Order: sequence, then C-alpha cells, then structure tokens
Amino acid sequence: MNAPRILLIIGGGIAAYKACELIRLIRKGGGSVTCVLTEGGAHFVTAMTLAALSENPVHTTLWDLKNEVEMGHIQLSRQADLVVVCPATADLMARMAAGIADDLATTLLLATDKPVLAVPAMNVRMWEHAATQANVARLRARGVQVLEPDVGAMACGEFGPGRLPEPEAVWAEIGRCLAPAGQWTGPLVGRHVLITAGPTHEPIDPVRYIANRSSGKQGFALAAAAAKAGARVTLVSGPVTLSTPAGVDRVDVETAREMAAAVEAALPADVAIMVAAVADWRVADAAGQKLKKDGTGAPPPLALVENPDILAGLCRSPRRPALVVGFAAETNDVIPHALAKRQRKGADWIVANDVSDGVMGGARNTVHIIDAAGVDSLPEMPKEAVAEAIIARIATTLAHTDGTSA
Repeated sequence: MNAPRILLIIGGGIAAYKACELIRLIRKGGGSVTCVLTEGGAHFVTAMTLAALSENPVHTTLWDLKNEVEMGHIQLSRQADLVVVCPATADLMARMAAGIADDLATTLLLATDKPVLAVPAMNVRMWEHAATQANVARLRARGVQVLEPDVGAMACGEFGPGRLPEPEAVWAEIGRCLAPAGQWTGPLVGRHVLITAGPTHEPIDPVRYIANRSSGKQGFALAAAAAKAGARVTLVSGPVTLSTPAGVDRVDVETAREMAAAVEAALPADVAIMVAAVADWRVADAAGQKLKKDGTGAPPPLALVENPDILAGLCRSPRRPALVVGFAAETNDVIPHALAKRQRKGADWIVANDVSDGVMGGARNTVHIIDAAGVDSLPEMPKEAVAEAIIARIATTLAHTDGTSA
C-alpha cells in the first residue's frame, strides 16, 4: 500500500488552527501532507508551523517564479491522491462553486483531476444562508465531497451548525475517500475491534422481559466507523431492529449471560468497545408459561439476581484487549459517576453521556471521553460523527502505544 498523498488547502477562518492537528493525524496514519496556505489562512496559522508539522514546503502564491517555470500549480494539483480544503470558508466555497481561479488555492482546485474533500467552517447564519447552501449543492453535484459541519458554540458567540468537525472525524473521512481506490485501507488495518451494542432482554416469562431503552444506534455507528477504518469488527448485539453495517461480523444475543459468552468467544481483540446497555439484574427463575393475575391485584413476586459484569470481567481477563472502552449512560452527575465507573471497572476509557433528554433512540449524542489524562468533552453531533471521532482517537492511541502507523 502506497502512502496516501494529501494536498491540504487551509482557508481563512479561526478554525484554521485545527489543520495542525489534522496534519499530525494524517502523518501518524502513514500519509504525507503538502500544505497550501491561503492569504486568509495565514492570519491564523503560520507557514513555518505547517512546514514543521508536514516536513514539506508550504505553498502560498501563484507567483513563485521557480515553481511556475515548472508549472508548479499544475503539478501540485495532479500529484496528490486527495485534495482537502480545511477549513472551507463560505468565501472559498463560493469561489470553488463559481470556478474562480484568482489565487493558488482556487487555481489548484480548478486544475486538479483528483477527488476533493471540503470541510466547511463558518458562522451559523453564513452556513444556513441560501447562497451557501446553493454553493454546497453545486459542489456536491460536481462530485466534491462536502462534510456537514458540527453543531455547537461558535467563536463569535452564536450556536448552531457551522463548527469545523473535529480533526479525528476529518481524518476518518479522508480514509473513506481514499479507500475505494485502494490508496488507503484505513488506520485500523490489521486490528480486531470487538463491540457490544443494544439492550439485553432478561425474560420474566415467555411474554415479558426486563430491558431498557437502548436502540443500539451508537454501537452500530461505532462498528460501521471501525470497519471503514479497516478493522476486522465483531459486533455482539442485543435485540435491535438495525441493519448490520458493511464489513461487520455480527453475533446476535438476547440476555446478558449470552452477551458475556459471546464476548469471551470473540477474544482475542486489540480493542473492546462496550457500548451495550446490559440489564443489571435478571429474574432468578423465569417462568415457563405466561404469568397470570390471581385476582388479588398483587403482582407476582419476582426474585432478581445480578447479571455478570461484562466490562469488569473483560478488564480482569487474562486475554484483556490492549484498549478497553466502556460506556456510561447517566441521568445526573454524569462526569463524577463516569470517573468512578472507570476506576471501579478498570477500563482504559469511559465514554459518558447524559441520557435524561431522549438520547436513547435519538440520532444525536454529546459525549465526554474520560481517560487517565482527564476529561475531553465533545460537542453535540450525530451519533455517526461521535463514532468517527472515537474510532479516530482509538487509532491514534494504538499508534502511540505500539509505535506503528495506525
């Protein structure tokens, strides 16, 4: 596999500083980066910083005589495997859509015959303006991949869609753009990722059961993101109505004990991500027939026993994965409870979220990643974007741990 070559065009916005972390992630993932710094981008990040991080010359102008004698802007536009515009400001996307070529960045974009990924970042009103949406539609119609911006607080103080996606999510999207051509098979190639998802159903009788409100959406999104990153993925799922993500090996279970057995059978794994909302208790003796009312109005007595603690058991296992990630769904004191859970279970990370406002079954999530270094709170975003950010972070962590390119 050849190292992917990324041409990174840095637009003029406050989010330009995140390009530095993106360069680091691409290089850690085995790619090379050549930077084109726009005039606006140079107000937020320096060419020297980009050159140091990329270990390549940084290009800023069309009017470099030496390069233009060799038609340097044409070469730059053709030598890359992928052109990434990050951040893509409203102005830069408007000029892209109009086919304007009045500086190095827009000239390269007009001259390239390679795929283009644009990562927007701008004020919420600018993103929602009809002109910007029309430009985005025009670019997408021409084959440009335009990421949806994140929703969150802006540097200007407003809130809404327009935030630059986290560098990990951009990095994951770069991998997806390159994977179909076989230019990059992903940062988790050669890794086995074990994921649990969904609820468990603990039978009371053949009709009734104990369960919770988990839809499985976050776990399935993580399985899809891990597979797209090149991992071999085993997804152990409780009862859900979701389709199996492409490239994922799925094991269906019903009860907590079945899930614990399936997790044990799936080992060894490099990473375990325990997302499933496992029922804490089960009925000691489930009835073989439907329980009937006895006419007194009193419910039948149900003796409950504790289910196996799958996360804690995995952390203590002699076949423990190198990285174990647990999830904590809380309704109050989210971070304190998650910090305590990490210590109690022995997990490397706990991903915590507040499920008191309809997160279970919903399409969006706000998570806090808790590890030995502290707490990293991500903004609210679609569950797919949460999954991409977590998987990218996992790949980076594994690369740091074993010294290989992830």
